[in-house]
Amino acid sequence: MRPERQDGTSDGTGDGTGGGGLLVPMAWLCAEYVADELLRTGDLMEPGMLEYRAGHDALALTVFLSGIRGPGHGLRPPDDRAAGVLPTARMDELRLLTAYGTAWRDWVRERLDAREAASGPVGGTDPDVAPARAAWRWLEETELLAADLDAIGPPLPDPADGTGESEERARVWIPAWQLGLPLGHLAIHLH
Repeated sequence: MRPERQDGTSDGTGDGTGGGGLLVPMAWLCAEYVADELLRTGDLMEPGMLEYRAGHDALALTVFLSGIRGPGHGLRPPDDRAAGVLPTARMDELRLLTAYGTAWRDWVRERLDAREAASGPVGGTDPDVAPARAAWRWLEETELLAADLDAIGPPLPDPADGTGESEERARVWIPAWQLGLPLGHLAIHLH
C-alpha cells in the first residue's frame, strides 16, 4: 500500500501516473479514528450496536468533510488521549456542525459532491471519497427504530390495557443519520 500525499499522488513524482499500488484513504481512516475515540470515550453505547455505527459514520463524515486530516492538521497523536483527541477549537467546530437545527444533511451532500467532483471520474485520485460515499449512503438508506422525539406530551391511552401509550407507538423509523448526528453531538459534549 502506498500512503496518500497532500497533492493527491502517492508515487512521489507529483504527476499521479506511477506506482501502480493501492491508494490508502488516510484522511478517511483518520476521521474514523477520531469518531471512534469520541464515541468510545463518551461511553454512550456498545460498539457493536447499529446506533453506534450511525453515530460513528455521522461523526466520521463530519470530521472528514470539515478537513481534519491527521497529524499536522489538528489531530493529536494517539498517546495524547488524556488531553483529548482534538484541540478545543476543532471540538467547538464539530459541536457547531453537529448541533440540532443545522443543515448538516445539506452540508454533507455539498461537501461530498465537491470532493467527488475534485477527484475526477469514478476511481479518481482521491481514495477517501469511496468510503465516505459508502458511509453516507448507509446513513441515508438505513432506517433505525428510535424514540419519537416529536411526540413529546402526555401519553395517549393504550387500547390494549388502558394504562397509557404503548411502547411501539412511541417509536418511529428514521434514517440512521437522524439518530447518529445527535449521538455524535452528545459524544462531543461528553468528551
